Amino acid sequence: MTPNLASELGLPPVDQVAWVVHDLERTLETFGALFGEFQTMEHSIEGANYRGRKADVTLKMGFGRSGPLEIELIQVVSGESPHSEMLEKHGEGIHHVRFKLDDIDPPLAKLRELGFELIWSHAIPQVGARWAYLEGPKEHGGALVELYELNGPPG
Repeated sequence: MTPNLASELGLPPVDQVAWVVHDLERTLETFGALFGEFQTMEHSIEGANYRGRKADVTLKMGFGRSGPLEIELIQVVSGESPHSEMLEKHGEGIHHVRFKLDDIDPPLAKLRELGFELIWSHAIPQVGARWAYLEGPKEHGGALVELYELNGPPG
């Protein structure tokens, strides 16, 4: 039997699947027909830790649903991030899956012990959010996992 790493780490079910795209509006024509209405926004992220250095990025994002699963579409407007890296190296496609947690630190440490590399992370204390993107070992497909924590703004 294949071990289930998510279960071993106590991770909840995946709550989001994300795609990177070149043109959000064009992609929404197809994805909207498949999944229904998407909410869109543009967001700038300053000073994220990207592969060991600080990097800024501006993203256009669309959020839709398929039952309990969030569908996220991401277009890079400017800057550097794992999203721009994938578009440059591989083009459009599924980018990552997300696990939403109360505390990302325990699974983050365990995944790093298992050979996952932390490639992008950031915290926004004003809203109580933190995230970490981890890239799995290349010999196992290099899957990209996002650990996401949202606990609300400090009290």
